[in-house]
Amino acid sequence: MRLIAVLLLAGCAAAPDTTKLPLRNPTAPVASQTDAALGRLAGDWRVVQAAGIAPGAQLRFGADQAVLAGQAVALSDQGRGRLLLGDRPVWIYWIDADNRTVAMGDPDGQRVWIMDRTGRPGERLRIAREILQWYGYDLTRLEAT
Repeated sequence: MRLIAVLLLAGCAAAPDTTKLPLRNPTAPVASQTDAALGRLAGDWRVVQAAGIAPGAQLRFGADQAVLAGQAVALSDQGRGRLLLGDRPVWIYWIDADNRTVAMGDPDGQRVWIMDRTGRPGERLRIAREILQWYGYDLTRLEAT
């Protein structure tokens, strides 16, 4: 009888607040795509899935700044697929060979997003998600447009 009461009480407990948890498992391997230089990002993008950044957001990458939702932020290429966006590191985890779809995020797991030039990545979305999952990101926390 006590076991039933304990189980009933446990079922009433509030779900844990996952918003404070990192999006990425810190024990999972993580790496940037070493041939992904800043020049490959030049131009306009649309965020199609994300956590820590608004899905549907428009981005524009230039040589020394990125504009996100109308807000300009300093940008510098640190080499080997690693950028500094403002004062925060952002890594390019994957960019397709034709520079159409990108999976990128904060290696500490605070934000991650998939962006596409047209907003319609097609099959490339599956590939980007697989890579993010391999790097330990919790894909259930990504929001889509």
